[in-house]
Amino acid sequence: MGSAYASGLGWLRGSRIVESAVRPDPRRVLMILLAGIAAGALNAVGGGGSFVALSALVAGGLPPVTANATATVALLPGNATSAWVYRKQVHAFEHPSTLRLTLASVLGGAIGAGLLLLLPSASFEAAVPWLLAFATLVLAFGKRLTKAMRLGPAGPVAILVVQFVLSIYGGYFGGAVGVMMLAFWSATTSLDTARGTPLRVIQVGAVFFTAALIFLFAADVLDQTRHLVAMLCGAMIGGYFGAHLVRRLPAAVLRVLVVGTAVAMTVLFFVRAFG
Repeated sequence: MGSAYASGLGWLRGSRIVESAVRPDPRRVLMILLAGIAAGALNAVGGGGSFVALSALVAGGLPPVTANATATVALLPGNATSAWVYRKQVHAFEHPSTLRLTLASVLGGAIGAGLLLLLPSASFEAAVPWLLAFATLVLAFGKRLTKAMRLGPAGPVAILVVQFVLSIYGGYFGGAVGVMMLAFWSATTSLDTARGTPLRVIQVGAVFFTAALIFLFAADVLDQTRHLVAMLCGAMIGGYFGAHLVRRLPAAVLRVLVVGTAVAMTVLFFVRAFG
């Protein structure tokens, strides 16, 4: 995978990954639009939208690193749309404050995004199937993990440290990071999954917002305009309606949908990597 180093923008430009432009194809653009709708809806419902977005962009011809950066930027408005729907239902911790929690998310997201750009692109390609597998296990067994992790309440410092670490993962890859946040909060605080969903949307949005700013300046996201716009528009539509549908669909149906998508995408990426 070819790389070039541009001058004048410091280490961010120096780490920019330059890919050849992907020839536009209306069918691919439509596929990415539909995938964006599904991804936005899944993120609003319970997480897992990154699986669909990344897979669709890779299938659309983008290299994995560029696809991951593009997905992060494109899913941000959909996440913001869901946050707007949830804005009156946010339950926060007494300690630490939401502001401190968000600052941990922002800092971790920035470091994760920097690692994605600074580390060799081949390392991300090799890691993607395993990251997907790990995230799928969290999605599938999150409730059991939550029960197993009942070690007593966590203090404010511990919550901030874990939030920071999870946000680094979220900035680097992002798959199921919201589920991981919810699992940790449910296991160590009084915030249950239902009441924690609006806070999850906000914190994942903080991670994606920071990473997206870095990717806009340092990665080739803007070089793939049609892919970006199609995914972005779809994610906004899916994010809005997904946040409303989450109140109507049975929890079991949502769980099967999210986990089934994650398993399918994981298998596809393993076949692509080792097939």
